[in-house]
Amino acid sequence: MTRSFPAGFRWGTATASYQIEGSATADGRGPSIWDTFSAEPGRVADGATGDRACEHYLRYDEDVDLLSGLGIPYYRFSVAWSRVMPDGRAIEPRGLAFYDRLVDKLLQRGITPMVTLYHWDLPQALQDEGGWPNRDVASLFADYAQTVHKALGDRVRQWTTINEPFCAAFIGYGNGDHAPGIQDEGAALVAGHHLLLAHGQAAQALRANGGEQEVSIVLNFAPVLTDVDDATHREAARKFDFLHNRFFLDPLLGRGYPPELLADLDHLGTLEPAIADGDLEVIAQPLDVLGVNYYAPARAVPLDDPEADSNCPLPGLRGMDVLPPRGELTSIGWEQRPESFTDLLLWLRGHCPGLPLVIAENGAAFEDEVVDGRVHDEQRVRYFAEHLGAVHDAIERGADIRGYMAWSLLDNFEWAMGYTKRFGIVHVDFETQERTLKDSARFFADVVARNGLIGL
Repeated sequence: MTRSFPAGFRWGTATASYQIEGSATADGRGPSIWDTFSAEPGRVADGATGDRACEHYLRYDEDVDLLSGLGIPYYRFSVAWSRVMPDGRAIEPRGLAFYDRLVDKLLQRGITPMVTLYHWDLPQALQDEGGWPNRDVASLFADYAQTVHKALGDRVRQWTTINEPFCAAFIGYGNGDHAPGIQDEGAALVAGHHLLLAHGQAAQALRANGGEQEVSIVLNFAPVLTDVDDATHREAARKFDFLHNRFFLDPLLGRGYPPELLADLDHLGTLEPAIADGDLEVIAQPLDVLGVNYYAPARAVPLDDPEADSNCPLPGLRGMDVLPPRGELTSIGWEQRPESFTDLLLWLRGHCPGLPLVIAENGAAFEDEVVDGRVHDEQRVRYFAEHLGAVHDAIERGADIRGYMAWSLLDNFEWAMGYTKRFGIVHVDFETQERTLKDSARFFADVVARNGLIGL
């Protein structure tokens, strides 16, 4: 049986600048918050940094040839703000020229570039001025967006402003597990608002440059599951859903922050004062497409003591906790539940009527090794097959899904986990930088060639 995807479906892979580029000081690049964070003892597994990563800055020709050889027609990559503007303001032509060369190389190989302007690597110079809790950074981001668009916009049509503002704000400034490593719940919420404001201002700047462009933002979603269908469990699920999924989505749709969410966070007293007149109108710039990242669901449970500490990673929530994942897990410890992917996409169909979706990231980490020149990653092949099947199920039931980007092209620097977790469809030996296609790369290439799944 063949499960075919719609004609013109966008198939691609995705990467992020700090995770693959390396060359941390080459051609005038300035430090980002991830350079600073990873240099601090105890922040990253094994003391790893992105100083070398996958040497993509030096080996981009080889990596684009890999994409071309696999027949993958789209490539989603991010631009490093600190490479283009080392201090967050002044242009470094050599850094901008790298992305110019990369775009040209992609187009020469018949690959459509999809640019993400921010994937968590804020210039350290701007963090020194307060980072995302500083409102001025939103305007500086719009200037940066306009600069990159002026350089690449004649050849790049698909533009994403920000990838996963949830992680940048709540993990970077809330629990401190990501750069810049700050633990301040109030600052995290303000950072989240300013990231949304930065998106809106950047969308305005991109469109002010003229030309044809498709403007998007990418959000990471976690569908919420509960063990018991009663009022207290539904309320726990609601709290998690509103902060994890709707804090960012609803303002983008022109609905503002849900009143129930503001009530949940009222005890912190930081978010509402940060919302200036006109902010919500700026945030609600029309989206041409919404990028959707999905990895796993979350399981919510109420707490008997609403003031008790919880393991919930979200800032400001009281009265609920998150249960450990269940069933078969990836090596990173995430629950494999493809039916939750379908549920999410159908929920988005109803919550965002008329807004097309692109799966901007979906993938899994497993333990991989090269044996006789091959990487037999059967678990990842099955993961992709099941999750692509979940996407197809959603399309059949009316979800408007225009594309799927596999995470990730290369094994890479996996943030606070360093080089201990591998998500790539291409194995990277981090000592020699040798690239080896995994079985999942061949599987994905076959799906792309057929525009569908066979036997599922």
